[in-house]
Amino acid sequence: DGAGLLQTQTEEALAELVAWGLATADSFTGLRALLVPSSKRPPIERVGDRPPGAGRRRGAVALFGMANAGRWSALRAEAHRTGPPSVLPPVPTTAPPGGRDPRSEERATPEISSAAVEAVAWALLNRYGVVFRRLLDREGLLPPWRDLLRVFRRLEARGEIRGGRFVSGFSGEQYALPEAVGRLRAVRREPRAGTLVAVSAADPLNLVGIATPGDRVAALAANRVLYRDGIPVALYEARQVRFLVDLDAAARWQAEGALKRRSVPPQLKAYLGRSA
Repeated sequence: DGAGLLQTQTEEALAELVAWGLATADSFTGLRALLVPSSKRPPIERVGDRPPGAGRRRGAVALFGMANAGRWSALRAEAHRTGPPSVLPPVPTTAPPGGRDPRSEERATPEISSAAVEAVAWALLNRYGVVFRRLLDREGLLPPWRDLLRVFRRLEARGEIRGGRFVSGFSGEQYALPEAVGRLRAVRREPRAGTLVAVSAADPLNLVGIATPGDRVAALAANRVLYRDGIPVALYEARQVRFLVDLDAAARWQAEGALKRRSVPPQLKAYLGRSA
């Protein structure tokens, strides 16, 4: 009301300020409301707008709107800048003649220290042993891949990690720990023992649909993935067991028991073998 603008104009202005990183709200409700189309937002009703006994607006509308966003406030300038904290840099409506505004790129991609990126790179190497871009599809809150690549290349130049093609079927650069390369070669020569290992779908080892063919499994704690000699053979999703490969009756029973964490009596385990 104080701005003297229409509701749509106010929302567009707030959306632009949020995109520039100059404004924020008390909660995520404002951001959700900005992402919802205007046709699906609940109308803002003032006192006396709706006559007594009149029904509400029909149709599928969102349960939240701009009226429920709480308070909007301006983000202060960075701490390292000088000057009054209430002064914000002006926001140009059009790009300068020379091209993009460098300040917009600075706000869109905040600077991350090289030490923090290197720490993330080492964490990924220690987690997976071999790192490539497709492997990080499920990872969140990571630095951009281009920043990680610079760190990996620097570590390779130091001789601390190895670069090359370690996992076939994936394009792009791959980097690995020296001990991981030797372990991969040893695993290829090991005979298959039929060992069953079940992990939660929320575990980083859930690489179904990423490092292996097929659809992905939702990263929920209730879902589980069953590996046999490192190859996914069955899934437990939505309280249903789904087999990815053909198994005989005994193997199916063992797989279901491993996925559902079903205990096997010692006498029956001795009869079925160690793989039970």
